[in-house]
Amino acid sequence: MKFRRLGKTNLRVSVIGLGTWQLGGEWGKDFAQLEVDRMFDAARDVQINLVDTAECYGDHTSEALIGNAVQRDRSNWIIATKFGHKFHGHLNRTDERTPADALAQVEASLKALRTDYIDILQYHSVRESEFDNDDLSAALESLVKSGKVRHLGNSISKSGNAPMQADASTRRHIEVLQVIYNRLDRTPEEYVFPSAIRQDLGVLARIPLASGLLSGKYWPGARFAPNDVRAGNDPKSLDEKLLEVQNIRRGEVPQGVDMAQWALAWCLVNPAVTAVIPGCKDEKQVRANAAAADLAPSDHPQAWR
Repeated sequence: MKFRRLGKTNLRVSVIGLGTWQLGGEWGKDFAQLEVDRMFDAARDVQINLVDTAECYGDHTSEALIGNAVQRDRSNWIIATKFGHKFHGHLNRTDERTPADALAQVEASLKALRTDYIDILQYHSVRESEFDNDDLSAALESLVKSGKVRHLGNSISKSGNAPMQADASTRRHIEVLQVIYNRLDRTPEEYVFPSAIRQDLGVLARIPLASGLLSGKYWPGARFAPNDVRAGNDPKSLDEKLLEVQNIRRGEVPQGVDMAQWALAWCLVNPAVTAVIPGCKDEKQVRANAAAADLAPSDHPQAWR
């Protein structure tokens, strides 16, 4: 495993993390605790120490599974979670982003995670007006001062708010940005990444495999089960992306290199990116994702030395 400095937090994080939306049950599968425990045992073996979750991956379901899995060695893990949504059912959420909402959600997250602190608490796809709310910012700062939260982050939605929110990070005491970034979606390169570098912010790349499309397992014509979040993709758009994936496989992926591992390492080449947080459904995928670290550059500007 390779490790990098997570911006001005100075946290030492593995370049491959664990994304855990799937543990909430919206990716076509429900998880038992034993399955999650095996995934985290595999993560320990390959030295992954970064986990990203959220309050609305189930009703704190993902957090609870994680909390049980890491209870015995909590201090070895960097846990990032989020606030801002209330889960009501499969792909059914409401926005809850007042100061009182944030404080209540953090208490619920701490309970689910079975911990007394959160390493990184992130805004979760908030609007510009919510992000620029002084009272909400003060509430989050109070959590940092209390020790319940170590660092603040912002998981930015894919919207026009990204430049404004990125540039305001230092003013809002945000030290980590999370963005969608992969070989099929390079939008952050235009504005967010230069802003992150200027402010010395850590960057977590979510959906680095483009929701599995860059795994190389799917071909045009592939469709997903009704209970899989990817089932909502427009079939024509999905086929166009899968055709592009095949072109990338032929033109960019070195012969003999696993495409998913190549796609993860591709993200890690960018000087702004600290780590990727791919999802995984079993311990085999955890180990396969971790192997992408071998393809990542060792001379990255944030490399931990």
